[in-house]
Amino acid sequence: MIKKEARRLGFDDCGIARAEELVEDAVHLRDWLDHHYHADMRYMARHAEKRTDPTRLVEGARSVISVVLNYYPAKTQSDPEAPVLSKYAYGKDYHGVVREKLERLLHYISANIPGARGRAFVDTAPILEKAWAVRAGLGWIGKNTCLISPKTGSFCFIGTLIVDISLHYDRPMSDFCGTCTRCIDACPTKAIIAPRVLDAGRCVSYLTIENKGGISEEFKGLFADRVFGCDICQDVCPWNRKVAACREKNFEPDSALLAMTRHDWFTMDETRYREMFRNSAVKRATFNGLKRNLDFIKK
Repeated sequence: MIKKEARRLGFDDCGIARAEELVEDAVHLRDWLDHHYHADMRYMARHAEKRTDPTRLVEGARSVISVVLNYYPAKTQSDPEAPVLSKYAYGKDYHGVVREKLERLLHYISANIPGARGRAFVDTAPILEKAWAVRAGLGWIGKNTCLISPKTGSFCFIGTLIVDISLHYDRPMSDFCGTCTRCIDACPTKAIIAPRVLDAGRCVSYLTIENKGGISEEFKGLFADRVFGCDICQDVCPWNRKVAACREKNFEPDSALLAMTRHDWFTMDETRYREMFRNSAVKRATFNGLKRNLDFIKK
């Protein structure tokens, strides 16, 4: 019933796992933090116990419902010389879009299962969303650390509901990356230092979005014109070869955005920035941050 409603709301897949402590993931998280692979994202080190134990986030938690929503665009930027924007930022900011659907799903559950309560999470709380999606049978963690779904590839957002009711639980699926290392080989800054181990401080996505300081000269010439985020490790993934374009209207890019030329990007003022990205995740970088990125990739 829950999965059927999730698909009716537009999610591409839905899975359910038992709410319990993620013991192995807790070990991996601590090791990752101890190596300072989270760079300056200090929030990753806070509330570590909540990230791996959903019962600390929602009182009486019994089940974790995970959903995925494809965002792969039907069209991409037209100017091959223009700075490259990550595909997830083409449309409307995903936080609001996914959360609105999740809240509707939670309301549906509460209306049909009296007394059921829970909370919705969309990349805004200490929770290992990818780990729960794996537990719920929605895919596996690729060597680039992205969730890979056999149905939607890796170009998908994850949403999570933690509820206080027991449900039927799905089984995790096998890892189908095999011996492939295309994502590792393609990373321009060598941020994937081992299979499923990402040094965020070297990742183009971190450097162009979360990073609030300057960008080290050691990365000069390695960004491949990426100005906000990076899709290289996903673009080369064989599981994304036949991915279908998303059905969510909110993720359809503005034609004006796709038509922006290299000149348009480098001459953009703050007024134009606010007009173009008023509903976009690009706001996270701020205008000054975007200008910093543009200056860094300028040839």
